[in-house]
This record gives sequence, structure tokens and C-alpha cells, in this order.
Amino acid sequence: MHYELLLFDLDDTLFDFNETEKHALGNTFNSFGLPNGLEQYRDTYRAISSVIWDDLEQGRITLEELKVERFRRLFQEHELELDAHRFGELYIENLGHESHLIEGVEEMFASLENYRLAILTNGFTLAQYARIAGSPLRNTFEAIIASEQTGFKKPQPEIFEYTFDTLGITDRSKVLMIGDSLTSDIQGGINAGIDTCWFNPEGKENRTSITPTYEIRSWKEFSFGRKMVNN
Repeated sequence: MHYELLLFDLDDTLFDFNETEKHALGNTFNSFGLPNGLEQYRDTYRAISSVIWDDLEQGRITLEELKVERFRRLFQEHELELDAHRFGELYIENLGHESHLIEGVEEMFASLENYRLAILTNGFTLAQYARIAGSPLRNTFEAIIASEQTGFKKPQPEIFEYTFDTLGITDRSKVLMIGDSLTSDIQGGINAGIDTCWFNPEGKENRTSITPTYEIRSWKEFSFGRKMVNN
């Protein structure tokens, strides 16, 4: 492989966000006196959150608005008299305490000593920094770039331009974007004119017109010692 810089998404690419969310959300409900809140409201929350994150990608809402709006809708749906702003702030804080790596991630990075490595995430800056700092990946990345600090988000090309400028990248053919989201990571990489690798552990069918350069089902397949499968 001819790449020099590997850009990684974070959630559901390197970190198991299902576990992260479960613990952070449960702890937040506990703090608000609802020890069964996770079991009672998680399904509704996840449905709302999915819509809200799509709104973020499409530019219909800001990250700061997302932080509160998802809980405002949840509490409205279940007629809960909770402060959505305070809940959202504590939830982000609790996210920062959760670092659950996906299987094979540590071993994969051990084989990438000769590459420049960076994170490109749409998540909240403080939470993402804290999660990486609390994980075995704490000294792995040259840069951690979050949408909150740039004013742009994947799939906008501007966040990639910011990244290229920050890291001094002039040859885009030497950059690979790796992530689990077709609409965010892969479309973003395409918009920026770089190759992409879709991390698809569940073997989801690609029903979009978005075509990644590569597709892998596990981190064992992400090897520069042998050819990955092109799409």
C-alpha cells in the first residue's frame, strides 16, 4: 500500500459505541435518580439519536444543539420532568470515562509503526480526547481532530481540508480514510478526493450510491502486508 497517512473514525470503528453509550447513559440516569432509566428509555433514545445525528450530517442542526435536543425530545416523549441541558452535559462527561475497544484494534495498530496516524471524528472534543487518553491508544495518534473544534463535520470537505492543512498534507493520494459510516466517513473521504476503507463488521448491504475503495469485516483484514479487497 502506498499510503502515508491513515485517518480513522472513532466510534464504531475503533471504539464500541454500543458499550460506551450503555454505560454513560445508565450512569447519567442514575445521577438523576432513575436507576432503571437505561432499560426504560434506551430504545426511544437510540431512535431519536439516530435521527438527530443524521440531521447533523445534513447540516440541519449543530453539534451544540444536538447535545440538548436529543434529550429534550426523549423527555417530551416520556413526559419526564428533567433538565435536558444538564442531562446532556453530564452525559458527555460520562462518555469521556468509557473506553471500550473493538476486538483486534490494539493488534492492528501494532502493525502500523511506519504510518502517520490520526483521528477524525464528529464526536464531542472533550469526550473523545478523554476516551482516547483512558485507553491503550493514548500515545498512538499524531493528531485528534474533532468536528467541534473545526466548525465543520464529516462529510463536509472543509473538515478534511482543515486536517490536511494541520498535518501538512499536499499529496492526497497518500491518505486513506477508514470508518464505519458510508454517509459520514466514506462520503466525506470521497468529497475530499482521498481513498476510503469501509469498516463493516456486520456485513451490512450497501444500499447507497457511495462506493468505498476498500471494505473490511474485521481488523484482521486491515493489513498492508497483503492486498485488501477493492470494491
